[in-house]
Amino acid sequence: MINAILAAEELLASRVAHTFRTYPKHIAGAIGAMLLFAGGGAFAVASLGPDASNLPVQQVLEAVKPMAFEDQAEALDAHAITLFRTETTRSSDTVEALLKRLGIADPAAAEFIRGNAEARTALLSRAGRTVTAEADRDNTMQRLSARWIPAADGSFKRLVVSRAGTGFTVRTENDALSTSSRLASGVVRSTLFAATDDARIPDAVASQLADIFAGDVDFRTLRKGDRFAVVYETFDADGQSLRTGRVLSAEFENDGKIFQALWFQEPGKKGAYYRPNGDSLVRAFLSSPVEFSRISSGFAMRMHPIMNTWRKHNGVDFAAPTGTAVRAVGDGVVEFAGQQNGYGNIIILKHRNNQETVYAHLSRIDVKPGQSVSQSQFIGAVGATGWATGPHLHFEFRVNGAYTDPTNIAKQDGGSPLSASARPAFDRLARSTRTELAAAFSVVQASAD
Repeated sequence: MINAILAAEELLASRVAHTFRTYPKHIAGAIGAMLLFAGGGAFAVASLGPDASNLPVQQVLEAVKPMAFEDQAEALDAHAITLFRTETTRSSDTVEALLKRLGIADPAAAEFIRGNAEARTALLSRAGRTVTAEADRDNTMQRLSARWIPAADGSFKRLVVSRAGTGFTVRTENDALSTSSRLASGVVRSTLFAATDDARIPDAVASQLADIFAGDVDFRTLRKGDRFAVVYETFDADGQSLRTGRVLSAEFENDGKIFQALWFQEPGKKGAYYRPNGDSLVRAFLSSPVEFSRISSGFAMRMHPIMNTWRKHNGVDFAAPTGTAVRAVGDGVVEFAGQQNGYGNIIILKHRNNQETVYAHLSRIDVKPGQSVSQSQFIGAVGATGWATGPHLHFEFRVNGAYTDPTNIAKQDGGSPLSASARPAFDRLARSTRTELAAAFSVVQASAD
């Protein structure tokens, strides 16, 4: 019986196959017609449905009975919350002062930190460290962590003080920093540094911005409405920025003229700033030997503050607190480092083409005669030695022994062009940089409008 059924199935299959081989066009046409009619039928059925706009609308109202006030208050009391607050340590901090700024009211925690050498050393007399506290609804400390960068090795330290039962535990950990970039922009109302403060841009980034465009923009005569955008590196720990890094790209619009710059490093070479067309922005000299400062006395005739006579001021004075770092404005060799009459503690650097820079009234000298220094290297600190009525840096620029206005020092070129092999990678970076800066400027324009 089974053999007969199998034989019949084989005969049917062979006849079907023969039919498909003999009449392929007829069968294909029949299948197509079936699909067409089936589709038309489906369309006709679908089109017979009611128009959704004609369907009746019903409004459903349902009374909701809220919890009793006593029950809500009881639930809130039972709900555990954690309060977070972050502060930065100050050199004058005591345990109580730091915890108060963090919103902590916990005598037991204060006593533990005061008595623990590891926690006390990490938190007190160390300005600039980021501290985060976690507290309950009663402002009792549950956890406190401090983060700081001990060295330039890509890591950071984390001190953690935690509540454990009736006491506390403390531990210090090492972890890796994460690198990210931030985009910021602003509009000038008075000065560059006032504008960067308004935009919450760190001073270190603002100083780089001034150095990058020093050859293009006179920052002493900015116009109201000038604007800028900048992308810069940050080094983060646990999602919080501990330090800023290099400016990656920037744009400055001054009196209707737009200047752009981006950082690029060819393989095996020192990185530098370039215009989007590839021209180097590297200058032989920086515009200022002191970051975050202002000129208090220019290169002109003035009443000498000590001699009380009109005299030619052969340099410029930068007002800054004692101890402010002084940097070399260009590559050179230390020609003199010591004391010279009214100059007090003074450093003289010899540069190419018989050019010299002079740094006077220093409180500290960090270089020796004959030592080679590089641009931006710290060489000393601001002071009030010699004939000085207060802390400031007296800065001179001499060419072939003649005094020259130092405010024009940053206009000398010092860079080299891009190589042909690096050009494709640079052009790709320049295109993405334009997009980022355009986005930043759109934010500035929206804020202005």
